Amino acid sequence: MSAVLEMHAVSKVYGDGPAAVHALRDVDLAVEPGELVAVMGPSGSGKSSMLTIAGTLEEATAGTVLVGGSDVGRMSARDRAKLRRRSIGFVFQDFNLLAGLTAAENVAMPLELDGMRARDARKLALDALERLGAATRSEHFPDDLSGGERQRVAIARAVVGERTLLLADEPTGALDSVNSESVMRLLRNACGRGAAGVVVTHEANLASWADRIVFLRDGQLVDQTSTPPGPEALLTSGSA
Repeated sequence: MSAVLEMHAVSKVYGDGPAAVHALRDVDLAVEPGELVAVMGPSGSGKSSMLTIAGTLEEATAGTVLVGGSDVGRMSARDRAKLRRRSIGFVFQDFNLLAGLTAAENVAMPLELDGMRARDARKLALDALERLGAATRSEHFPDDLSGGERQRVAIARAVVGERTLLLADEPTGALDSVNSESVMRLLRNACGRGAAGVVVTHEANLASWADRIVFLRDGQLVDQTSTPPGPEALLTSGSA
């Protein structure tokens, strides 16, 4: 089984000369279909840079990034944008929902941007919201939703369609502990349906939902560990 995401000797440098900041240094990472990887490390260790490069939002200074077996460094900007729309789902800490669109419209938007008919996009959006237990809120606007509900909509938008790579940057930062664990369960279940997931978090109890935890320090991957099955894994093992 081929990895969905492969990063080989990836480095990222911001700026030049004495003021240059080495955000990443020779990072190697592979994430398989169905696998959820948590990324931990102190502030400034390169976690967000790693995520944005994995999602083709930024280019690596050196090294190779493969998504679905394709070398993103050899793609045009247009092809990278197409890859993001079709294959990569992002979940951000601040949700990034459009206030003027309903929950269903927010979820359907990336599909419509990729050329899908509005009716077909809406059906897939409603299906995604249904899987996440948010179908009853489909016609509500973000300002009318709770923090947990907005995050469910954001995750539905990230997994809708044929997304194979799910990237989440501190997706529980604005939520209480109950909703935070709910979000991790949703990400875990999305990977259970075949997506590969990478989630940045600073909370060890939430990272325990992942199959593997990697640790960054000063831009280097310094350690990684598999997480043993615990209560969280048992809770999700039979869920859809």
